[in-house]
Amino acid sequence: MAHSAARSTRRADARQNVEKIVQAAVTCLGRNAEASMNDIAREAGVGRVTLYAHFSSREALVEAALVRLLGQGDEVLEAIDLSSDPRDGLRSLMESGWLLIAQAASVLQAAESTLPPRRVQELHAKPEQRVDDLIRRGQTEGVFRADIPADLLASALHHILHGAAGDVAAGRLDPTDAPRFVAEMALAVCAIPAAPRPSR
Repeated sequence: MAHSAARSTRRADARQNVEKIVQAAVTCLGRNAEASMNDIAREAGVGRVTLYAHFSSREALVEAALVRLLGQGDEVLEAIDLSSDPRDGLRSLMESGWLLIAQAASVLQAAESTLPPRRVQELHAKPEQRVDDLIRRGQTEGVFRADIPADLLASALHHILHGAAGDVAAGRLDPTDAPRFVAEMALAVCAIPAAPRPSR
């Protein structure tokens, strides 16, 4: 019984350490995309031996931090009602997505410079599929343009979000204006083009 209790305690301590380390990685990488393993260990309040016992490389820890943020973001996006007018859904997705991108921009920068591009794409597959599905429904219902493939429109929206995050970081865009701007740009990209005016 004593051995069983000791094992349970060790497992609980290990889970607690992993939680502290991943949260510390989110915090440190959120401040500085180049934060080191030493920086993260100090933030977590653990030694290097403990850190490396759970995460053998910086790459593994960066991935864990990104997975944590994407999971938290997915909970937010899952709560958005996308069953009504696709235009309303797109506006809500872009406004909420902007906030998530802004919060995760530095962590994403760390991931893009550390992880293989294919792995970053895999981790983003679920939120990207959500946008793609919404655009396809909007095309089917005749409220989004269908002359451009849905995946290309979704890619354009992805660039709008990340471009806005970069502009805010560089001081070129007021963060309070960003949600409205990215939503309006997304709707403009997906809108059905106006019929050309007849020549006189």
